[in-house]
Amino acid sequence: MEEKRAIDGFGAAALIGFAAILAFNQVVIKVTGGGFGPVFQAALRSVGATVFLLIWMRARGYTLTPPAGTALWGILSGFVFSFEFICIYNALDLTTVSRASIIFYSMPVWVAIAGHVLLPGERLNLVRGTGLMLALGGVGLAFADRSDGQASLAGDILALGAAMGWAAIAIMVRVTPMSRMRPEMQLLFQVVVSAVVLMLLAPVFGPLIRDPQWIHLAGVAFQAVIVVGLGYLMWFWLLTIYQANGVASFSFLSPVFAVLFGWALLGETIDPQIWIALALVATGIFLINRR
Repeated sequence: MEEKRAIDGFGAAALIGFAAILAFNQVVIKVTGGGFGPVFQAALRSVGATVFLLIWMRARGYTLTPPAGTALWGILSGFVFSFEFICIYNALDLTTVSRASIIFYSMPVWVAIAGHVLLPGERLNLVRGTGLMLALGGVGLAFADRSDGQASLAGDILALGAAMGWAAIAIMVRVTPMSRMRPEMQLLFQVVVSAVVLMLLAPVFGPLIRDPQWIHLAGVAFQAVIVVGLGYLMWFWLLTIYQANGVASFSFLSPVFAVLFGWALLGETIDPQIWIALALVATGIFLINRR
C-alpha cells in the first residue's frame, strides 16, 4: 500500500480553501433563511445534493448498491444527519454566525471524548487532553457570554446539539459496518434519508416560504453543489492522498473564518469574550488533532 504523504503546499492551500468554504456556508445559510424556513432550506439542500451525487457517481461508474450488511447503518446515519441539520439550521436562524460556528465546530471535542472510550487507538494523552480542556473552556465561555444583545440560548443549545450529531456520525463511520462503504455512498445515504425526513418535518418548524429572492435560490444551490457536492468530495479525495491527522489538523480554521465572515459580511458584533472563546476552541481543536 502506498504511504500517504504529509501535507505539502498544494494540500495546505486546498484545506485552507475547504475550511473557508465551510465557514462561508454558515453565512450563506443565515442569509438564505430570509427566503425559506430553516428546516425547509435544509431539505432543499439535501434534495439538490442527492441529485448532484447521483449524477456524479453514475458518471464515475460507482455502484449505487451498498456493501452487504451496511444499509441499515447508512439509514441510521441519515437520521442522525437529519438531526444535526435540524439543529444547525435552526441555530443559525436564532443566533449569530460567530456564536453558532464556535459551538458547532467544537465537534472534534466530542469525537475525542467518544474515541477515548470506543477506539483503543484514540486514547487521550497530555497534549490531546489539554486541547480538550481548552476547547471545552471556549465553548463554556461562548455560552456564558450574553452581552451583545444578539445571543440566543436556544440557538447556542441547538448548535451544541448539531456538533454532537456531527460527532456521532464521525464515530459511526469508524465503529460500525459503514466503514466498508465508500465515502460517497456514506454521504449519499445521509443526503437521501435527510431529504425525506427534513421535507416531512419542515412544516413543524414554521412557514416553509418566507420571502424568496434569487439570492436565496442561489444560496440553496451553493449549499447543495459547492459545499455538499464538490466540497465534501474534495475532502474525501484529499484523505486518499494525505495523512488523516494532517488533513484534520486544518479543521481549526473553520470557526476562525466563520467568525471573521460573520463580522465582515453580516456586521455581527464580536465581543472580546467571543474572541477569547474562539481562540480557546481553535487552539483546542488543533491540539486534539495533533499527533
